[in-house]
Amino acid sequence: MSDVVSQQIRDVAEEWPVRASETPFQGRVTGVRTDEVLMPDGGYARRDYQTHPGSVSVLALDDQQRVLLVRQYRHPVRQRLWELPAGLLDVPGENPLHAAQRELYEEAHCKAGEWRVLVDFYTSPGGTDEALRLFLATDLAEAEGDRYAAHGEELEIETARVPLAELVRLILAGKLHNPTLITGALALQAALTGPGLDALRPAESPWPARPFQSD
Repeated sequence: MSDVVSQQIRDVAEEWPVRASETPFQGRVTGVRTDEVLMPDGGYARRDYQTHPGSVSVLALDDQQRVLLVRQYRHPVRQRLWELPAGLLDVPGENPLHAAQRELYEEAHCKAGEWRVLVDFYTSPGGTDEALRLFLATDLAEAEGDRYAAHGEELEIETARVPLAELVRLILAGKLHNPTLITGALALQAALTGPGLDALRPAESPWPARPFQSD
């Protein structure tokens, strides 16, 4: 691929005119918004989508090339899924690195000495504005102090450590379905077999989809 073409293959910000907008439902964290959007043919189309504060997730890789997984029940799909530690950006403008460190501690009682941005993505851009930052955490160790006092569905969380190569095999075999886990495992495999981990962005890299105050 030529450098000129490569420079053109990137997402760009754009906003089509909206004639009317309403929020028919607003829950504790997410809501539903309805926009009437001007189409290229001059007509208007209704777009219903979930509004979301944003999320973070952590692919924690130990010194044996194993990925730390958690398993939780997900009611909308009626399955207990293997996933990566993850959580909401509950506070507007919250530093996503701090949120990711919190989730790694709460869900797995772990800490990490090295953090990088693995990938940023929109979880389902046709149906929600949720943006997710996925971190790579290495140099793992058990967190100090007491374990986080889980409650609700968190009481059922299980953990496991699975070799990256086995995760990729299970993903391609259709055995694992969480999109963040799939994205993270395949992105890490691509980084390790390609440019290497040093090519990943620093943990405090800007995130235009969810701007934050860095330390």
